[in-house]
Amino acid sequence: MPESMTARRQKVTQLLAAHDLDVLVLHELNTIRYLCGFTGSDGLLVAGREQTVFLTDSRYTVQAGEQVCADRVEEYRVKIDGLLGLLREFGVRRIGFEADLAFGTVVKLQEKGGAGWDWRPLDDELAALRLCKDEAEIALMEQAAGLHVAAFAEVAELLRPGVEERAIALRLEFALKNAGAEEKSFDFIVASGVRGALPHGVASDRTLQDGELVTIDFGCRWQGYHSDETVTVAIGEPSGQLRRIHDIVREAHDRALVAVRPGIPLHELDRIAREYIAAAGYGEYFGHGLGHGIGLAVHEAPRLSPRSELVAAPGMVFTIEPGVYLPGVGGVRIEDMVLVTDSGARLLTQLPKECIDYTV
Repeated sequence: MPESMTARRQKVTQLLAAHDLDVLVLHELNTIRYLCGFTGSDGLLVAGREQTVFLTDSRYTVQAGEQVCADRVEEYRVKIDGLLGLLREFGVRRIGFEADLAFGTVVKLQEKGGAGWDWRPLDDELAALRLCKDEAEIALMEQAAGLHVAAFAEVAELLRPGVEERAIALRLEFALKNAGAEEKSFDFIVASGVRGALPHGVASDRTLQDGELVTIDFGCRWQGYHSDETVTVAIGEPSGQLRRIHDIVREAHDRALVAVRPGIPLHELDRIAREYIAAAGYGEYFGHGLGHGIGLAVHEAPRLSPRSELVAAPGMVFTIEPGVYLPGVGGVRIEDMVLVTDSGARLLTQLPKECIDYTV
């Protein structure tokens, strides 16, 4: 078994002991991939104190045999029946499962399972398994982010008045895939002019205009791991107000970034950026959290917001992405991926974050 999988198996063993559980039943595909390496679209991982068993149907039996790091691979015809049969074989009483499992499925398991079985939903406890990345995961995310540089260079020639937002998004997606990306991380945001006030303004048929800003939020997946980066650039010479907003957001971004270090509360990072934006007079126009974790999912733990309860720890990878969104005027967001190191932090994304005018 690869060293990384052995370490991850130990995390599960510790979780079982900490919560007095006999077994974990996992259905979320990213968690399954993290713990056993399976990349298909359906299956269950049953992790006990003595052995781990991967369950799937006939579509994935061969694939699982080649990929999965588990003590056994079992094929089922009916998923619930296969799971319950294995749990009876294990002789379990206390079963941990993911709290987002469909309510109807939970009811069926309780009705058809053993009378004395104790089903216990887990949420943050499972998210913690993937909270801190190992060296292999960090390398893959850095490689994913590295694809952005060449891809964005291809798109730069389109950052001109008269070009549709959709054309920019399409070229960017093609360039990333041409560079080797498996897939885009999400529907790219290309929000120009007044549409910049939409934090999730996915690309439209609007054409770029001289004197405005355009926010481009994009990322890709590389060997299962995601990247995420946002730049806001100029089309010609923007107004003084838009320039000022960009300067404010960039300074908030930089202040939070410099503060990243092991032990700092994540809500404190959010506060640093949020208070700077508020002091500049734009606090009401920054409504979302400062950032989010990223890895096998493009949005995962930890969250950076005023309500965050975690502290930064070595191996965490998250985004720093403050923004200001003025209805009827425009908006700015600047985003980087950052790795918490033993002594501070390291950027994984590489694009410049100045207010660059690509029409020059």
